[in-house]
Amino acid sequence: MVSSIATPDGREYCRPCVSFGPRNRSIGAAAKSQMVTNCKNTVQGFKRFHGRAFSDPFVQNLKSSLVYDLSQMPSGTTGIKVMYMEEEKVFSIEQITAMLLTKLKETAESALKKPVADCVISVPCFYTDAERRSVIDAAQIAGLNCLRLMNETTAVALAYGIYKQDLPTPEEKPRTVVFVDIGHSGYQVSVCAFNKGKLKILATAFDPEMGGKDFDERLVKHFCEEFAVKYKLDVKSKPRALVRLYQECEKLKKLMSANSSDLPLNIECFMNDIDVSSKLNRYAFEEMCADILARVEPPLRSLLEQAHLKKDDIHAVEIVGGASRMPAIKERINKFFGKEPSTTLNADEAVARGCALQCAILSPAFKVREFSTTDVVPFPISLKWNSAAEDGVSDCEVFPKNHASPFSKVLTFYRREPFSLEAYYNCPKELPYPDPTIGQYVIQKVIPQASGESSKIKVKVRVNIHGIFSVSSASLVEVQKSEEEEESMDTDKMQVDQDEQKTPGTGEQENEEKKAGTEEMETSAEEGRQEKKSDQPPQAKKAKVKTKVLELPIENNPQWQLANDMLNLFVESEGKMIMQDKLEKERNDAKNYVEEYVYEMRDKLHGIFEKFVNESDRDALSLKLEDTEVWLYEDGEDQPKQVYIDKLVDLKSLGQPIQDRYTEFEERPKAFDELGRQLQQYMKIVEAYKTKEEQYDHLEEAEVQKVDRMVNDVMIWMNSKMNQQSKQSLAVEPVVKTTEIQAKTRELFSTCNPIVTKPKPKVDLPKEENPSEPNGPVNTQENPEAQPSGTEQAAADGAEAKPDMDLD
Repeated sequence: MVSSIATPDGREYCRPCVSFGPRNRSIGAAAKSQMVTNCKNTVQGFKRFHGRAFSDPFVQNLKSSLVYDLSQMPSGTTGIKVMYMEEEKVFSIEQITAMLLTKLKETAESALKKPVADCVISVPCFYTDAERRSVIDAAQIAGLNCLRLMNETTAVALAYGIYKQDLPTPEEKPRTVVFVDIGHSGYQVSVCAFNKGKLKILATAFDPEMGGKDFDERLVKHFCEEFAVKYKLDVKSKPRALVRLYQECEKLKKLMSANSSDLPLNIECFMNDIDVSSKLNRYAFEEMCADILARVEPPLRSLLEQAHLKKDDIHAVEIVGGASRMPAIKERINKFFGKEPSTTLNADEAVARGCALQCAILSPAFKVREFSTTDVVPFPISLKWNSAAEDGVSDCEVFPKNHASPFSKVLTFYRREPFSLEAYYNCPKELPYPDPTIGQYVIQKVIPQASGESSKIKVKVRVNIHGIFSVSSASLVEVQKSEEEEESMDTDKMQVDQDEQKTPGTGEQENEEKKAGTEEMETSAEEGRQEKKSDQPPQAKKAKVKTKVLELPIENNPQWQLANDMLNLFVESEGKMIMQDKLEKERNDAKNYVEEYVYEMRDKLHGIFEKFVNESDRDALSLKLEDTEVWLYEDGEDQPKQVYIDKLVDLKSLGQPIQDRYTEFEERPKAFDELGRQLQQYMKIVEAYKTKEEQYDHLEEAEVQKVDRMVNDVMIWMNSKMNQQSKQSLAVEPVVKTTEIQAKTRELFSTCNPIVTKPKPKVDLPKEENPSEPNGPVNTQENPEAQPSGTEQAAADGAEAKPDMDLD
């Protein structure tokens, strides 16, 4: 199993960067290295576009700052336009993310030596429903089963809490910890309550448009203006120069975090063969970014207000994320809370480690300490529907902000015909997304009761483990009434019941969440009934009634949901690209093998192989190697895989005999030594037999003579071959090969060894009987002399000797 960016031990796999070339894709570090040389077709920072329409103001504002091109997909969502396989292609954000996940999957499988099918993926806590569904679709395209979409701050909290041994017990007051995550493109904070074996997120706050990238862009803007005046250069007109400036500014920002003195920025051949240079110090940089730094405190203030906490209630403040290393940010956090921020977690890997731990908890294959996690709903969710009773549209807040998640609720309606529900976020000002709509849900096949009255419809809504809202089920309660009942149900009615949703995980986790959910539900349900009391139909005396529950189909239309046929098309396309990458890798490997052989053989011809090749053959092979090297960088630069294979076979036809002669020269003495050792061994045995040593006197003379003849014959053969080989030039084929010597050694062993290792025949001796114990057991005492047997004792006493017998 893997997390979004982690191996099972939480290590980061690769950078979220994808580069497209004429033959294949490069992903991760390989793509990062092409950001300058192939900037128009190298994509990064794409997670900000998940689930967003191309017309989204956020997307349109970012277009001008991107090196690559954005385009509109047929569905209206955002796509990325690149040149791939020498054709212009537009990939959806889901496809680009799937490419990264595919790379992570391959790397994990390579490290674990087993298939990977399940994963946990981290997302910013401010992701809306559409963005979360987009990430789930990306996982499906990559062939991964996403066990959980985990909020990044929640993952950090899990990585922090699961190893703590001193957390308060469930009965004690929880320990409250604030987590601050300032990454490249987002700023998130959460406050968590920890008890032994569990964590509960109390509240979250965020600034989705503040992160390390904002500081980078401020530096880039500063130097663009400076270079325009100083060198008369329009940096933004050249994408490649702009990318180089971004890279240098990112390095300078990191250096300024550790040094307060003036630091240089130098770029050679920046534009038009002009070298540029400048300098900056931390103080000037912080002044330049004062407005950005002022945005650190508002989310922290909002967090405490939502959780109804004071600064004194906070036990610790943990900071993670690359931008958290900036002294100015640490200083503002310290000033706000009045305590030093803690950096016990790895700033870059904390989220990945939390995901890896959650993945292990959800997997039956790992035994992990039980630790339950309760998250929250980041934005309040409401439902609205057409209501005949209220002559218009009715609505109800189903999940308020910071409601526990995952969670389910059951709504009860009285209807005669199919009806629709619309889910939406009821706080558009807080939403970092232009469209508050979550989706439309049509409850189908609703029919009135047999008496013509409205049917009771129970609709179950839930926020699942991924933080995604859905109408999960609907059922019609068919009532069979007696004649005494006079209740009328002609008017559409609604009342609220609630039902807890268990979280996948340990039994303890489920029980805890069930308990918490029930307490909250009872309160809410009572309030809901009081508020809607006037809507209830008139009550009359009821007789006992029978009910029958029928499941109703639901037509789900979530906002910006990827259609199934499009999803299948993307899965198929990803499979083809994976195959193309594999074929290109094999082609490149075949080319590299040729290049490697050329350089290796050329060095060895004038090194260790020098004595094993004559001058004419060396000249011929050297010329062949030189021609091949020239061919590789000209006509052979872009050839099919088989051409490289054939070229390598052609080179080896000249080089392999030399390699073989060198190998024979190295291995032949070892083989002769082994053969000589065996000959000496068998000669000693024959000599011992002739001197009538007791060890071998059982051997038959004919067989020993056979061994003697075999030893003499092999000795003559070995001496002859060694003499011939010593006179032979090393540059020609050897007289005898190692395989022949090893075969002769095996023949000697198989002939002689069964004879000389023949065991002596056993001689059966008559068994002596013990007169004192004719039928008794053998005495097994450790020290029989210390305790004489009954027979011996009786003899010593002058009494009649009787054998010891165990009557039991």
